[in-house]
Amino acid sequence: DLLPLDFLAKILPANGVAPTGIRMVQDQGARGFHLSTSQGSPSFPASHLFISCDFFPEEFSIVITMKASRIASKKNEYIFTVVEEDSNKLLLGLQYSQDKLHFMFWNYGVRNHITFRSVKLADNQWHTLILAVSGLYASLTVDCGIPVDLVLHRPFPAHLNTKGSRFHIGNRRRLKGLFSGLLRQLVLLPGSDATSRICPTLNPKLAILSVPQVLLYLPIKPSENEVLKYPGEEAEARVILGSHPPCTKKQAGQLWFDTLRRGLYICDSQGWVTMLQAKQRLDYVEEYQDFYTNSETLDIEIFEIPSVGLFAATANKRPVPGSGIYKWTNGKFDPYQNITTYQAQAWKYFTIDDKIFLAVANFEKNERNQEYSVIYKWSRRRLKFSSYQTIESHSARDWEAFQIEGETFLAVANHRQGGNHNIDSVVYKWNPGTQLFEANQTIPTSGAYDWEFFTVGPYSFLVVANSFNGSSTRVYSKIYIWLGGMFRLFQSIMTFGATDWEVFQFEGRVFLAVANSQKYDKTGQSSYAINSTIYELNITAQIFVRFQDISTYSAVDWEFFTLGEDKFLVVANSYDGKSYSLNSVIYRWQGYEGFVPVHRLPTFGCTDWEKFNTTDSSYLIYSSARADISKVLKLKTY
Repeated sequence: DLLPLDFLAKILPANGVAPTGIRMVQDQGARGFHLSTSQGSPSFPASHLFISCDFFPEEFSIVITMKASRIASKKNEYIFTVVEEDSNKLLLGLQYSQDKLHFMFWNYGVRNHITFRSVKLADNQWHTLILAVSGLYASLTVDCGIPVDLVLHRPFPAHLNTKGSRFHIGNRRRLKGLFSGLLRQLVLLPGSDATSRICPTLNPKLAILSVPQVLLYLPIKPSENEVLKYPGEEAEARVILGSHPPCTKKQAGQLWFDTLRRGLYICDSQGWVTMLQAKQRLDYVEEYQDFYTNSETLDIEIFEIPSVGLFAATANKRPVPGSGIYKWTNGKFDPYQNITTYQAQAWKYFTIDDKIFLAVANFEKNERNQEYSVIYKWSRRRLKFSSYQTIESHSARDWEAFQIEGETFLAVANHRQGGNHNIDSVVYKWNPGTQLFEANQTIPTSGAYDWEFFTVGPYSFLVVANSFNGSSTRVYSKIYIWLGGMFRLFQSIMTFGATDWEVFQFEGRVFLAVANSQKYDKTGQSSYAINSTIYELNITAQIFVRFQDISTYSAVDWEFFTLGEDKFLVVANSYDGKSYSLNSVIYRWQGYEGFVPVHRLPTFGCTDWEKFNTTDSSYLIYSSARADISKVLKLKTY
């Protein structure tokens, strides 16, 4: 229960203004201190920390949030040291090199040096480190990941006397080894491991135990129309218009005016930071385009190919003329390409490096009685998609593409094989050598209908919507977590004919919404008017708990979207047991009340909602599984 001891707060005056030699810098959306090499070394007496007792704690954690650029391979830089003033002897210190972290301490006349290897800190990214020491053991946790444990040759001393010594921040009381990066957090927590206090968290690279208040205010607002610059660097202020442009190191300092959202943004090399933005509010929804499709449509995938345009791919029922790809031209979707599919259920757009792909989930067999789903690749020469790889599937309902640790995966939801719904769905991994997807892991599923991938901090999850086990729609849908190079079961949630999962995150909270389509069991009784449920992740308990039930009618899809500062969910109600002509509903987030209905939209056999933006407006599009016409709706704002 001891309080954190903030080293950085000790080198700041009481008014919080940085003294000479310390500059406050904002980089990649966070503030830190840059220590000058020419203005002396920031330090403070150990007695300012250890008031009642001069001994350094026997058990403790040190929490550091830092950002460091690449340094020479044999060079080390100090994060902090404790040095005796009279003898200049180092009692304790922490330093890093290109791929190592070094912990040093004095123990009964012997200097001990502990090294954590393969720790990539000097990569120009923010990182939060937790070094926990207790007796013979030391552990290092980086960005709330898996801790690395070391056994010490000698235990950390129970009586390390700091009387007459000083804490030096970013140095060792000499010019060699000065810290050249940014420091945001440097905290000593006596008596316990700080990991459980701050992990897991939605932003593990910037996990917080105790950060000086002056570093928490964001964003820095420019004064006198000046563009923010990193100290010592020049930035060219240029304003670009249009749809969402890239933001990399090359564009750092560049301004972008979003004509749709009426907002001005600045690139900090990691993303666009809001400077000014007019608040938009949804007023009403109006019909915009009758979107005629080749046949009944189960799913629509909206995607944009750089320098080519905005597209919509429809998953259509009939093989001839197949499923359609449409291009946004002159304010509407026009036919662009047809692809032969077999009762297509879903499309998935994804990229690998500079390659562009589109995968279709085929539900029925082809003319040769083969069950295949197909991956198509975009040709930059022909400006068309062409067949690239066929993958065996079994009444496939969905594809999900995602990346983990730089590797690309593709998961197929196999619904049934013949009359058997309890079969394996498969996770495929991209092989850079063969340039093909190869089976990586099988996962048992029951009438799998949808996969949804999401991340929480450093953790990756994959959730499946299981819809039918052969006798009942009352079946567990399951959440898997990536651990040790594979997906392992994390949590099971009872669902009723689950057809879709939608994940969304805001205000530091993580939600999962399931679309329940029907209750059915061996009695033959079916109920389509049932609740669909929103779950929220309880970070402390590390489990999703029920947050809100919403009455739906054979719900097939949820779509989360934002407009201005408002957050919305729209549900695809498809059937009430008598009619396919139903209202699908838009719900708005209203804090303590949860999601409340605000707009009821007439739909016919609705199976999918997608929201998309153009340079002039925002739109919703829905697909109909009962007619060869879908609709584009325009979101009118004020």
